Amino acid sequence: MAPIKLMVNGLPGNMAAILALHAAQDTRFKLLPYSLTGPEITDTHQRIGDQEIRLVRPDQKASLMARIKADSGDFITIDYTHPSAVNANAQFYCDENLPFVMGTTGGEREKLAATVTASAIPAVIAPNMAKQIVGFQAMMAYAAEQFPGLFNGYSLAISESHQNGKADTSGTAKAMVTYFNRLGSPIDEADIEKERNPQTQQNSWGIPAEFLSGHAWHTYTLNSADKTVKFEFTHNVNGRDVYALGTLDAAIFLQAKVAAGVKSQAFSMIDVLKGV
Repeated sequence: MAPIKLMVNGLPGNMAAILALHAAQDTRFKLLPYSLTGPEITDTHQRIGDQEIRLVRPDQKASLMARIKADSGDFITIDYTHPSAVNANAQFYCDENLPFVMGTTGGEREKLAATVTASAIPAVIAPNMAKQIVGFQAMMAYAAEQFPGLFNGYSLAISESHQNGKADTSGTAKAMVTYFNRLGSPIDEADIEKERNPQTQQNSWGIPAEFLSGHAWHTYTLNSADKTVKFEFTHNVNGRDVYALGTLDAAIFLQAKVAAGVKSQAFSMIDVLKGV
């Protein structure tokens, strides 16, 4: 089978760079030598492995896209840009008929899905690309559906820590709010404890120094009203490799949908896990 061509957008960002390196080293993929980047980026190129990637600023992308498509043929676009660019980027991909995997969090998520369904392309959209964490979320979603009110009367605390460059609250933590609310433990997204201070992360949370620049630690703590029962769910991720590997699986899934002629459909990572 011919390698799947990928354009990884968001360089020189850390997540985009790690994903691009994984793609460059994986024979199932061919990394395209272009990456859409932000208006604040002054570099014109970035080296990924032995490949030089041209960084395309927003004021260049419209004029260059015809050339990119002519040079590259069909390809899958991966977005790891910035939360502020999510919806505009999705609209651009749809306008240009570029099937995409949206790994960037933030933006107006309902509008994001609606943009895809109104277009002629399929996409995979997920606030978390780590398959194991997505599987955990699926289990929580199942529990919320099958056992509503299970934790009535329990208080809930949610804490999450990410590198200080992450601009928004964790999409995974926000999704968990929905599940726990249905399980009977009311909490608002605004109540999520969000830590971004490296000193606090290392000294109080115990996050290893080498992962302060890239980690995702989450804890969900439930206590009964009389404090005699406590449940705690924790998932701690150091580094970004798990997200990159999940994203590549999403790209394979999306390529199969494109080959099957699927259009106007937004898929989730749950769909990727199920292989539907």
